[in-house]
Amino acid sequence: MSPNASTPLRDKQSLDYILRSGIAGGVAGCVAKTVVAPLDRVKILFQASNPDFQKYAGSWSGAFRAGAEIYKEGGGWALLQGHSATLIRVFPYAAIKFMAYDQVHHLLMPTRTDETNFKRFAAGALSGTIAVFFTYPLELIRVRMAFQTRNSNPSSPFKGTRPTFIQAMGYLYREGTSVPASTHTPIPPSLTPPPSATRKLFRHFPILKFYRGFTVTITGMIPYAGTSFLVWGFLRARFLPPKEVSRKERTPIADLTFGAIAGAISQTVSYPFEIVRRRMQVGGLTQPDRWLGWSETVREVWRVNGWRGFYVGLGIGYLKMVPMTAVSFAVWQAGKHILGV
Repeated sequence: MSPNASTPLRDKQSLDYILRSGIAGGVAGCVAKTVVAPLDRVKILFQASNPDFQKYAGSWSGAFRAGAEIYKEGGGWALLQGHSATLIRVFPYAAIKFMAYDQVHHLLMPTRTDETNFKRFAAGALSGTIAVFFTYPLELIRVRMAFQTRNSNPSSPFKGTRPTFIQAMGYLYREGTSVPASTHTPIPPSLTPPPSATRKLFRHFPILKFYRGFTVTITGMIPYAGTSFLVWGFLRARFLPPKEVSRKERTPIADLTFGAIAGAISQTVSYPFEIVRRRMQVGGLTQPDRWLGWSETVREVWRVNGWRGFYVGLGIGYLKMVPMTAVSFAVWQAGKHILGV
């Protein structure tokens, strides 16, 4: 049956509807991520202060020069380093996020008259939080794969090579359990637990290694996903026909445009959280027995670059997030139409 505004809410909560919605969302996420994969790797290198690429940070042209160096050294595949892990993570992440948004949206706003900006924000923030909780370990492995370069970690077993997803996962699982003391950088006890205590925690609860930076990720996801769905939903409600009008009248151009605007605004709001998150995620590569905390990471970013340090790579962030969000929303809507949800 063709989807329309009269579809009962119970149908939208059926297993068939949920699975179709998830498939549409997962495919949308993979397509969008593939479009911007080279920019994504450069942005991670900038955000995490990779020593090989700091000379390029701070300008739009630097992103392209960094990309050119990556291509020169490793060819086209180097621009996609970590992308296999990205797709492994993105499909379930996007599927859960869009699927959850569909369900929460229809629970909070069953009709167009029920829609408010607060409910749109709440639905987006909740769906993003649910997706992150279930897929965060895959995101951390992907960041580790993208971060690795020739000088990023002299003690890494992957120095000079591109780690596979399985290798990165195994290395992350083992890190922090037996590391020579000479590789550690002493820090005040007031900031983090002593290395021995942290190693003991990792040894008893190794799953925690896969959740470095998780708290800041969740905190950043609330403004990012909330703002993204808020802006997108507001623009669609303001400029598109009512729900009674056929979906065929809602062109992909509109979804691309609204998605691009939503991506730009949400990126600006949440970017400082992303900077802190990346630093915490890659911290185990240089000091594997330590759990970098919020306060330590924020102070270090501020000490090195001041407030500007929280916006390093924002230009390339726009280059990435604007087209990615636009493609994601457009493909999601197209996929739902094709699948009849």
